[in-house]
Parts: sequence; structure tokens; C-alpha cells
Amino acid sequence: QVQLVESGGGLVQAGGSLRLSCATSARTLSFYDITWFRQSPGKEREFVAAVTSTGGDTYYADSVKGRFTISKDSPKNTVYLQMNSLKIEDSALYYCAARSYYSIHAIEYDYWGQGTQVTVSS
Repeated sequence: QVQLVESGGGLVQAGGSLRLSCATSARTLSFYDITWFRQSPGKEREFVAAVTSTGGDTYYADSVKGRFTISKDSPKNTVYLQMNSLKIEDSALYYCAARSYYSIHAIEYDYWGQGTQVTVSS
């Protein structure tokens, strides 16, 4: 069974930083690519970033490229999303998800965490 637990969200001023964590099992990290999505009220869930099971490849949405960094800490069974230079439009509920091969389409994922809220204020 794949379990994903997000943490690290909170309230931050524009221009600030947050680091989100997605805790899971060693087996999940070995067999699944891990992807971060986000969803704002009234909007569809959108792709943010992904890291492959090998950790060798990362992918980013254009809107976060250069500001966000996804990384994997295998000894801690955790995937991180370091978010810098946060903007008000980054406010959303952030989810991590697992899939054998990453996709930018949320509908293609079966395994999800419960989400962690990020709010960026002016």
C-alpha cells in the first residue's frame, strides 16, 4: 500500500521560502516517481514538479522553474519541495502523488497524500 504524508505548509510573506515534505516508504520511493501538484479554489489541480524513482531526473512547471527545487532523501524516505521567492499566486493546497512513471496529468495518479496548505500574503 502506498502512503504519502505531506507537511511543511504554512503562511509566508511574498518573497519568502517554505520547504514541503512528502514522507513515504522506502518501497514507494524505489518503485514510484513522486510528483507535487497544487490546487487553488475553483481551479484544477496543476502539476508543479516531479522526481523520478532513481532521483536522477526532475521536472518542473514553467511557472515554478528557477524558484522551486524538488529533491529526494532516500535514507529519510522523504521527497522535498523547496519553494523560494514565493508569490501570492503560489497559494494553494499542495499534494504529493505517486505513479510508476510521472505524468503532468493529475487524473492519471492513483496514490495521493492529504495535502498541505500554503498561503502567501502580500
